[in-house]
Amino acid sequence: MRRSMLTALTLAFAVPAGAAIWQGGDLSRFFAASASSGDLLQGCTDVPEAVALATELRDRALRIERYMEALDTRKAELATAEAALKARATELRQQKSGIQSRRDGAAQAVREDIDRLVAVYDQMKPAEAAAVLTNLPPDFAAEILMRVQPETGARIIAVVEPRQAALLTAQMGARSVQND
Repeated sequence: MRRSMLTALTLAFAVPAGAAIWQGGDLSRFFAASASSGDLLQGCTDVPEAVALATELRDRALRIERYMEALDTRKAELATAEAALKARATELRQQKSGIQSRRDGAAQAVREDIDRLVAVYDQMKPAEAAAVLTNLPPDFAAEILMRVQPETGARIIAVVEPRQAALLTAQMGARSVQND
């Protein structure tokens, strides 16, 4: 008789749970409802196995309910964190584009300044340009010589003392190799 009672109790819980699963329902409502029903043990309080089974099922239902609540809390926390990360990523992309545009603007300004300087050296007499270039750092002087008109650059290098001309020519060649 006790086995048939346990089988009946098992079927009493398994059939509605199976139906809920079959219909795609939410089992947490089923467990909460079954755990809170007062008539779960009606007529079975004298069977210790039934009382133990009902207690265990109620405890399991409560654990599952707490777990589902913890999952919902964790989902909400993850959604909040994801939104914060997306906002930060958007902010960083905007900062990056701002930095890039400022960098491009600064590079353009430097190019314009160098172009003006090159135009000045193009207009100078070769001897005057050579006197100024020999007092500049070699890499800067080589950059200017590379940008002036080739004929002007040749005249300037012809006026520079040979040792300095060799150094400037080497700098120009190294600059060309770096750009390739």
